[in-house]
Amino acid sequence: MMKRFLVIFLLIFNTSAFAQLRLARLFSDHVVLQRQKPIPVWGWAKAGEKVTVSLAGQTQSVKTANDGKWTVKFTPLEAGGPHVMTVTAKSGKASVNDILIGEVWLCSGQSNMEWPVSAANNFAKEKQNAEFPQIRHFRVDHVVSLTPEKDLASGEWKVASAETVGGFTAIGFFFAREVFQKLNVPIGILHSSWGGSQIEGWISKEAMLGSEELKGYAETMPKTWEEADVVMDRKLKNQLFKNSDFNPSEDDEKKYTSGDADFSAWQHAADPLGQWDWKGLMGFRGEGYMAKLIDVPAEMAGKATTLSLAENDGKTDVYINGKLIKSETIRGVRKISVPANTWKSGSNQLVVKAGKMISASWFGTGMSGKAADLYLEDDSQKISIATDWKIMPSFAGKHEYAHLMNNVGTTIYNAMIVPLIPFAIRGGLWYQGESNAGRAYQYRQAFPLMINDWRKLWDDNFSFYWVQLSSFGSDNNSNQGSNWAELREAQNMTLSLPKTGMAVTTDIGNPKDIHPTNKQDVGHRLAVNALKFDYGQDVVFSSPLYENIKVEGNKATISFKYADSGLITKDRYGYVKGFEIAGEDKVFHYAKAEIMGNQVVVSNSLVTKPVSVRYNWADAPEDGNLFNKEGFPASSFRTDTWPGITVNNKFR
Repeated sequence: MMKRFLVIFLLIFNTSAFAQLRLARLFSDHVVLQRQKPIPVWGWAKAGEKVTVSLAGQTQSVKTANDGKWTVKFTPLEAGGPHVMTVTAKSGKASVNDILIGEVWLCSGQSNMEWPVSAANNFAKEKQNAEFPQIRHFRVDHVVSLTPEKDLASGEWKVASAETVGGFTAIGFFFAREVFQKLNVPIGILHSSWGGSQIEGWISKEAMLGSEELKGYAETMPKTWEEADVVMDRKLKNQLFKNSDFNPSEDDEKKYTSGDADFSAWQHAADPLGQWDWKGLMGFRGEGYMAKLIDVPAEMAGKATTLSLAENDGKTDVYINGKLIKSETIRGVRKISVPANTWKSGSNQLVVKAGKMISASWFGTGMSGKAADLYLEDDSQKISIATDWKIMPSFAGKHEYAHLMNNVGTTIYNAMIVPLIPFAIRGGLWYQGESNAGRAYQYRQAFPLMINDWRKLWDDNFSFYWVQLSSFGSDNNSNQGSNWAELREAQNMTLSLPKTGMAVTTDIGNPKDIHPTNKQDVGHRLAVNALKFDYGQDVVFSSPLYENIKVEGNKATISFKYADSGLITKDRYGYVKGFEIAGEDKVFHYAKAEIMGNQVVVSNSLVTKPVSVRYNWADAPEDGNLFNKEGFPASSFRTDTWPGITVNNKFR
């Protein structure tokens, strides 16, 4: 009887708690609401209950739906505030204070959008120019879901100040600051991004089903996380073994520590430090192996040595040439005493088998620490072992996959975009594509699909501006091909959509760091698009973009849009670099290029009949120095349509 009473009590309690009047998480103190557009406000209360909402002299009443959700829509307001919103119903009362009416921009994408002000150039100086109480920032936490979420579980609006700005999206803040200084109206930065994310995670299942490119994926998408683990397992096995059906046994994996293992199928890792998620083994959680071939000099081989390994505080087994040297669970850097004559003169196999970190279970397998923690030494010399490792998951052991951004398509959209709809915004700012560069041709469909998808879901053809991929990696040439250049091309092509714009950033990238820290210029180049098209200011907003090619004899003349005031070089020698030219044989040669007003004439004596010209066609185009007179760098381009290196790569 008591048990039955307890069950009834809990049901009543939970129902009452669920029915308590509340607003969606976005509607909290310090919120910025979009001016000059209808303002939707929503929340939840008891089913069938009347809810009354008041804001800035307007009052709306509505009856909740069967699921308890209510939505009202206020008529457009002009910039101003602060205002107070009150919400009342029989099930409770709620209020939101310090509301401003102004401009709201959704900032989204991967790590370069997520990059905080604290890690951008000149943070100490930027903190001194951060007291803008009318600029507010809301960060959406990283969450994935297999089904659309109703609301955010956490998050708050923060007012820009020296104390808070370090956590703001750098690009979003520098954009907002410039727009605020030009317009003097409040700016809201609605920030929903996730480092490393692929675009397919940000697109709805419904949109995928309507796309020939992604329909097949959407139709077979995992419905549970257990199904997702199976899919991830098959993907990873195909990646490593070229066979998704291969199931390594315990006996197979014993060979890994035999001393004569074949590491050719293993995932290359520049070093063993950091999460495997960023080394090509996304989400794997279980035991795994880290291996390195160590060349030991003859004079060290016969001595007792110390092997130093960075931290993994889970159970760790260390093998040298097939012999178990140490098996232990400790915190901190491992200093292992290796007996004399354990190492051979020449090549040795070091294999470390480890489970997930204990103190940081989210970390998974791998090591944490510094490159200096990885070495082999005796009494007279030290050898660094910080580079050129191989890693391999243990598929035979118990394992699973973390619920991360790239495990299943649409799951970021479900958790980090759906709860924002239909919060009124002026437009979107986007910086993403690094994680899709290997599928650049498919991005031609996926990127505009996402933009149209969001506009449809918001029922608003809002402005959408993005950052073209910067420079990272090698300065390869057109004969080698470049997936980053092909991704930039897909971004260029997406400018065919209405109310779009692009910031070119190849001149301010860092070939050695995928996260260039000059976010100030990036924010500015996005801001001028908004100032031009959304706020009617007379500003130059675009980089030079390829328009057409005209061939006469052995010379090709390239014309550009957005170069009416003329073209210049930013080079102390004063000549144009970054161009390549090819004939019918499709073999490219570095070209001589001369500026003629707002055109560039390109030639090479080896190409008597030009067919194609390319500019900055590399992952990290370090030579390109063509700008318009307003200081915007020319976007990379090609005049041909020859198949690229990513043409057959698909999202699966």
